Order: sequence, then C-alpha cells, then structure tokens
Amino acid sequence: MSDLDALREDRGNKDRSVASPVPIGVQIANNDGSRPASVVARAFLVGEGMVGGYGKGPSILNGCTISAEKGEIAVIVGPNGAGKSTAMKAIFGMLDLRTGSVRLNGEEITGLSPQARVAKGMAFVPQVRNIFPSMSVEENLEMGAFLRRDDITQTIEQVYGLFPILRDKRRQPAGELSGGQRQQVAVGRALMTRPSVLMLDEPTAGVSPIVMDELFDRILEIARAGITILMVEQNARQALEIADRGYVLVQGANAFTGTGRELLADPQVRKSFLGG
Repeated sequence: MSDLDALREDRGNKDRSVASPVPIGVQIANNDGSRPASVVARAFLVGEGMVGGYGKGPSILNGCTISAEKGEIAVIVGPNGAGKSTAMKAIFGMLDLRTGSVRLNGEEITGLSPQARVAKGMAFVPQVRNIFPSMSVEENLEMGAFLRRDDITQTIEQVYGLFPILRDKRRQPAGELSGGQRQQVAVGRALMTRPSVLMLDEPTAGVSPIVMDELFDRILEIARAGITILMVEQNARQALEIADRGYVLVQGANAFTGTGRELLADPQVRKSFLGG
C-alpha cells in the first residue's frame, strides 16, 4: 500500500467520524442525497441555496448548497458548464448572490468582500494566474502573508516542510518552475494566510498523474491539520477517493450528494460523470 493509499484509508476509517457527530451508517441525507437542513446549518462552511450569475446575465447557480465540516475535504464535480467554479467563487465572495447565503463557523459572511473573507480565514487558489511569475518562490510566499503583521518565518518553514522542492528553488523565479511546482507555490502562498478554509479550483489541471497523486497527498496532509478543503476538480474519480463529502452539480443545482465513497459506488454517478 502506498503512502497516499494509507492516508486515504485512514481518512475513511477515522477523520470522517471525527468531522461529523453522526456515526457512519446513520441517516445523514435526505432521499435526494442532500444533507438535512439541521446538518447543513451546523456545518463549519456553508453556501446555502445559492442563486447567482455574472452581471445581469442569467443565473448559473440555481439553488445549490455546498457545506463542509472543519478538517473535511469537500469536492465539487460535474460536467463542463455545471457551475462548479462559479459555486466556488460565490462562496469566496467573487460573485454576488441573488438569493442564498454563505456562513463560516456560524457567522453570516454573505455581504463580505473576498479580502474580508481572507481576514476571516478563507484562502482561494484560482486555476490560472495563481502565482507572480517574475517573483521568486519565497517572494510569492511572502506576498501570501500580506494581511499579517507578525513573524511569518515559521509559516514559511511549514510550507517548505510540506513542499520540500520549494525550499531548493526558493530563489528561483516562480514562472520558471514546472506546472506541478507552480501549483505548490500557489497552494503554499494561500497557506501563508494561516487559513481555516482552503479553496482550490482545479488544482491538478494540466499536471501528470504522478504529480496529481503528490498534490492529493499534500491536500490530505493539509486537511489532517484541521484545515477545511473545498475543491473543484476535473479528475473526479481520483478526487472523490480522498473526499469526505462530494457534490455533483448539474446546471447549477445539486444532482448528487454524499460521501466520496458513496458517490464512487453509485451506478448512476459512475455512468454519467465518471466514465462508467
């Protein structure tokens, strides 16, 4: 068994029961697979009943609800154009909701700007343009701590501990790194804010399968440290293997909701969204 497989197995046996007060095997979902309102209301991060679009255009989100407990990995998957990244942006405040709400640790944050949400403990890594290519790796990390006024040395060391290759390349311009290494810089920069929620939009896009597994390994480690992970991912099957919670969106609405294992085992989800 590989280190990644061991971490996945450990999460399945341990972390999910810690994250939720409801034991495995007890009814935790409605008949349509969604979480009961009482469970959603208690979740650490909640985007509830979200309806919204860009400008005056049509709604892309049509009442979807996404929630995650502290230290959970929640994954959003679905076909192209389903509203996955839009849901992420709405939760981070980059999209004004027409109806619905966003809560973090019980606090209503729907009206806050993205920068104010960063100050509340949220960090967002977009799919593209997520590094400063002309700056060194270490300068990128320092930029991630722009809201902090304390000593950031220990956090930089923690990022280097998570991504050792970045220590070796700390003086190198980030734009000269490989795709996987640039993603490590982007995630490391987000971690410099010491977030309670880390949001990742397609973190493995364009990387090799080996690098993808390495990134998922690091994501598991971050979650094990108690940081909530909300992730949109094109490699749906692999992402659901590490997910505590999975959401399949279709046309901006919840189509299927369950644990990662439940969605992987669902014949309709496999046929429609995972290639059989």
